[in-house]
Amino acid sequence: MGTLFIPMAECLSSREYWIAFTLRSRGKLFIDDGARKAILENGKSLLPSGIERVEGEFAVGDPVLVIGSDGKAVAKGLVNYNAQELHKIQGLKSSKIEQVLGYKHYDEVIHRDNMAVQKGQKTRG
Repeated sequence: MGTLFIPMAECLSSREYWIAFTLRSRGKLFIDDGARKAILENGKSLLPSGIERVEGEFAVGDPVLVIGSDGKAVAKGLVNYNAQELHKIQGLKSSKIEQVLGYKHYDEVIHRDNMAVQKGQKTRG
């Protein structure tokens, strides 16, 4: 007799836990199916080309929700660009960021290392 502990298939790192559960989202990024697949199946960062809509007012480094075309949260992450910048570069290739903004700090809107994929969204390969 005793307690049975069933291990989770994938555990969150302490950083992913911090992002997912302790930070309050300041906005939302609505993404296309290609970006959703890149994040969930390939573990990629979010690029501006995959963003269809930006909601909310947020600064660089703020946490935002990443929402798929089905309306479900895909991830939460820390953004490399503020809301005003993202309104200008959403849907564009990373190579166009500097041309539009006059500068480019990062290729990614949210780097994979600053993203926590929502539980139950990760697909199994």
